[in-house]
Amino acid sequence: MIMTSLALVTAAIFTGAAAYINWSEQPARLTLDDNSLLKEWKFSYAKGSEMQASLAVVSGLLGLAAFYLENRPMAAVGGILMLANWPYTFLAVVPTNRLLGAIADGGAGPRPLILKWGKLHAGRTLLGFAALCAFMYALVAA
Repeated sequence: MIMTSLALVTAAIFTGAAAYINWSEQPARLTLDDNSLLKEWKFSYAKGSEMQASLAVVSGLLGLAAFYLENRPMAAVGGILMLANWPYTFLAVVPTNRLLGAIADGGAGPRPLILKWGKLHAGRTLLGFAALCAFMYALVAA
């Protein structure tokens, strides 16, 4: 039960951080002028990606370990959902990240891309929430 519990905790941290970005940080940054908006996004994304990427991997691997060691199939579902953040990010989010990263400070209009990024980031939040639900079910159904 410890692996499933740890997977749940790390998924909750991931999902909470992702939701915070969608519900608080993104709306707040959108109140800034374009130059400040881009600077804030670049700094925030660089810091946040380190934490979120690590949490997705740790939670995903813990979920798979819970399936293997604790015989919890729903933990495997949660683990796969957490690990799905990686291909989703590389295929859907990274192209927008690269475009934003290529805009020089003071460059033209990052706002439409940052709005798009926010919608894409919501996909990560949903993956985390779905994994969180799977891990909770894996604990309850035991």
